[in-house]
Amino acid sequence: MRVTLLGTGDTTGTPTVGCDCDTCEAARERGVERTRFSVHVENERTGEALLVDFSPDFRYQFLRESVPLPDAAIITHIHFDHLDGLGNVFRVLDELDVYAANETDPQTGESVAETVADDYDYLDPITVVPTTPLEPVRICGFDVTLVPVDHPPLRCYGLAIEDPETGAKLALSGDTSYAVPDRSREVLAEPDLLLADAIVPAALCDAHPIGGRHEDDDGVPRTFGTKHMTREGALALADELSATRTRLVHLAHFYPAAEAFEEPLALDGEIYTL
Repeated sequence: MRVTLLGTGDTTGTPTVGCDCDTCEAARERGVERTRFSVHVENERTGEALLVDFSPDFRYQFLRESVPLPDAAIITHIHFDHLDGLGNVFRVLDELDVYAANETDPQTGESVAETVADDYDYLDPITVVPTTPLEPVRICGFDVTLVPVDHPPLRCYGLAIEDPETGAKLALSGDTSYAVPDRSREVLAEPDLLLADAIVPAALCDAHPIGGRHEDDDGVPRTFGTKHMTREGALALADELSATRTRLVHLAHFYPAAEAFEEPLALDGEIYTL
């Protein structure tokens, strides 16, 4: 299993357009970036590639990393930075199965699968495959399980991707607060590599209109607002899942420049072989 981090940033990415903050300036000086979230997972046994989420930066990411085009894809939720790159398959792919959860979201009245099918009904190459969370499905030779997480007000999902022959396991928290349900934690547990949402350090919760949540015993918030984990929350989740290795993703440019490029914060283009 070859994992390429195509996009490790949040909604605006780093550097952010029009921003001259110290972190964005440091990223420009270093020649590094965090584009909008997407992960490429290649099955070297079968020669197939699975894409997790369609970043609006799809075209640039695939040209930059020279990875194979996907044979199948998964959409974790319908926020634009995870979905709107799907239109890039037009005239690029002849066919593509797109897996998405089949649970109805009370906020939208549709499942993620239904929203994707409705919004991209003009794309003849795609076939949306409604998928039941917490039930493994074989995709590109991997056993893939969507797991519910906590990203209000929309339904959102993390993923466990396992190679049934080698036992290699990749876990993705998805966009989530620290309140990942116990059943989902069980599925995500003991990965060789965990990609965990860590939008900002906990110290920045004071700047959020509603602050932080899910404090640890020392009062450190593990959730920033309601939708995303702090760095400290993501690392706590990694410990609880007994992750062998952890990379923090979905990172905002609000990280102070002195901390923004420290371990284990990920950058675009990182490659892991599991």
